[in-house]
Amino acid sequence: MTNIQLPQKFEEFSEARKNGFLKVKEIKENGGIVAGYFCTFTPCEILDAAGIFPVSLCGMSDETILYAEADLPKNLCPLIKSSYGFAITEKCPYTYFADIIIGETTCDGKKKMFELLNEIKDTYVMQLPQGIDRDYASEMWKREIYRFIKTLENKFGVKITEEELRKAAARRNKQRKLYCEFFELGRLDPPAIKGFDIYKVIEGAGFSFDLEENCRKLQDLIDSTKKAYDEGHRPVEKDAKRILVTGCPIGGVLDKVVNTIETNGGVVVCFENCGGIKPVRSMVDENAADIVGAIADRYLDIGCSVMTPNRKRMEMIPELLQEFRIDGVIEVVLQACHTYNIETKTIKRLVNNAGISYMALETDYSQSDLGQVKTRISAFIEML
Repeated sequence: MTNIQLPQKFEEFSEARKNGFLKVKEIKENGGIVAGYFCTFTPCEILDAAGIFPVSLCGMSDETILYAEADLPKNLCPLIKSSYGFAITEKCPYTYFADIIIGETTCDGKKKMFELLNEIKDTYVMQLPQGIDRDYASEMWKREIYRFIKTLENKFGVKITEEELRKAAARRNKQRKLYCEFFELGRLDPPAIKGFDIYKVIEGAGFSFDLEENCRKLQDLIDSTKKAYDEGHRPVEKDAKRILVTGCPIGGVLDKVVNTIETNGGVVVCFENCGGIKPVRSMVDENAADIVGAIADRYLDIGCSVMTPNRKRMEMIPELLQEFRIDGVIEVVLQACHTYNIETKTIKRLVNNAGISYMALETDYSQSDLGQVKTRISAFIEML
């Protein structure tokens, strides 16, 4: 076993972060390879098949943004600045121990930040098609995944086989189906779990290194929550307004937005964001003749605002409005996220045409607008 040193700032971290450090430290000491990633477009099946441990990287707090702004412009998306800041300050255990970081071209700000990140940590950027309506998009993304496979094989001396890819696809599909079942707890009336708790569970799962254990825990949580609900446990008031949250990743504004909704007469029953239901509704065709092609097609099914046109998102939202019996939609837009910001016009029209109220909320990771956010959300829910 190799003795791996903890970073100098280890003692500054909370207990939860220390535990994360220790888990990844143990993996490294036992010769494991760790890959950090930022986005749901990262094909984790490839990493699984290579025997590499994928982990979602930190970027959900303003505590490192000031450090990031020494290199990055102040008027940049807070998620990008936070992610970079955690890397350069060594305040993210997973970035610190990662053997490689996987980036992707889902926004211009991120892909330029990855160039700077690559100076301190090996960063591999996957070139994502900017639309799926072209007949070459699927083939382009498949070739990009083959390039990714070859890079991992050459860099780490591993072999990624078709058999392991199929096994990985089956395991990831199992996890996605459990996520879908977990999200369905919000479809109950009243919902069986608050939105804040839903998101914290999914967020925590992104830092799990054991996929099977994660699936077992998720299944146990689903079963215990359903059992408690059947026995009459109601964590949400019957008359709470049912809110769908859409837009940018909300990890850095979870408390500011979701807690405010759920302390002002609302409950978030569905997260359409990429940290929610959007990336788990599509499965890999495990029996496809071309498993790499099947993996590629599955990831292109994610309705990210980088896509032009973004038909997948426009098709999914009306479905979710009906399935979760939504009373109101709140779209969270992080400052300087131009693609999601511009899409608010289309989403508002889509939601209003369904006879449902809509509000766009532009914010960042700071607490400077907390009073305004609370006032706007409270007024919106009262109007419902």
